Amino acid sequence: MRIAVTGANGFVGRTLSTVLCDAGHEVTALVRREGAHDPRVRELVVADDNFASLAAGKPALEPCDTLILLAARVHLMTDDASDPLAAYRATNVEGSMNAARAAVSAGASRIVFVSSVKALGEDEPGRPWREDDIPAPVDPYGVSKYEAEAALIDFGRANGVEVAIVRPPLVYGPGVRANFLGLVKAIERGLPLPLGSVEARRSMVYVGNLADAIRALATHVGPVHGVFHVSDLDDQTVAGMVRAIATELHRPARLWPVPVTWLRAAGKLTGKGPQVQRLTSSLRVDCARLPRELGWTPPWSVSHGLAETIRAFRASR
Repeated sequence: MRIAVTGANGFVGRTLSTVLCDAGHEVTALVRREGAHDPRVRELVVADDNFASLAAGKPALEPCDTLILLAARVHLMTDDASDPLAAYRATNVEGSMNAARAAVSAGASRIVFVSSVKALGEDEPGRPWREDDIPAPVDPYGVSKYEAEAALIDFGRANGVEVAIVRPPLVYGPGVRANFLGLVKAIERGLPLPLGSVEARRSMVYVGNLADAIRALATHVGPVHGVFHVSDLDDQTVAGMVRAIATELHRPARLWPVPVTWLRAAGKLTGKGPQVQRLTSSLRVDCARLPRELGWTPPWSVSHGLAETIRAFRASR
């Protein structure tokens, strides 16, 4: 198949491009600057942030069968934009719609949009989020992702295009950054972590598993539409994840059993209440549709994903 991918040079995009090429598909990477890591990928440089020039046909997108939307203004813990929601909407909603219009003009009959668990909300409703739950996003990033989902679904209905929405939880793997990388560094340095009593479970997905799930949706021979959750299907406790990372690093897991109520109180006192709340609360997704409708299961285990993550971390030191 001929598949166009936005955000192809990003953390997930690089792995996805290789997975698609390995499966024999032709990949066109819609990028802001040249530098594809896989020589099999054809690059189309689009200079603007929201693909407005692409929608106008300058540059023109060559014929394609499927569009995968990965490009996004990512979630930021501290956002210095004067109007964060407007900034997120410009890229995550308007940019996605512009790329979708260009792809449909180029013949695409399917769009796969990679959204986020944050389109649902910050905390689970006392159980794993289901694919048919009504979203209740809280922050500007989550709101923009949900608005993009709704806009693309309406666009698909109006234009006879299949639209599949993928909502991954935290993604980890070689090259991961942000909070997960910070946790790995803290464990490597042997810092004591007050997380020994945190039994909250978090869904996560190894980047290789996410890429394979996107590939399955993009190339499935039958129709695909609507929301699909994806994870490793092996939810971990926060303390359990620390222990697993420590094992891969060959370091002791220095976990202190501090009561969760104390951690949350300390978070409020230090102005880090939301971060501590997220760390100490469960956030799981129920992944029913991919296994049931596509026969998909994660090709990689959590232990494999962590081993590859730590191997790449060490190689970068």
